[in-house]
Amino acid sequence: MITIDAASSVPPFEQVRSQLAEQIQSGRLPVGARLPTVRGLATTLGLAANTVARAFGELEHAGLVRTSGRAGTTVSASGDAGRTQAAAAARDFAALAGSVGLSREQALDIVRAALDAR
Repeated sequence: MITIDAASSVPPFEQVRSQLAEQIQSGRLPVGARLPTVRGLATTLGLAANTVARAFGELEHAGLVRTSGRAGTTVSASGDAGRTQAAAAARDFAALAGSVGLSREQALDIVRAALDAR
């Protein structure tokens, strides 16, 4: 579900782009999921088709979606890139934590503190 805040200083195309990007990166829109058509989404949101097309173009440029002509726009496998990077970093951290003798709880405390600090 995408919502547009007409009173926001954030341009509508950026609201669409950021909400779709978040849904892709969180997994709510899984790899292969088909996005609505540009015109369909524009009509639903009360926006110009060019506004939605710009958002889709930026998502495609970022590698989060892929447009294949009549097949439409789908979530790309690259949409999982952020999760893949995070998983690799977690594996590296787990190895480091083990090598310096941290307990599981100590390692989790460090991760929680880092997440809380962001």
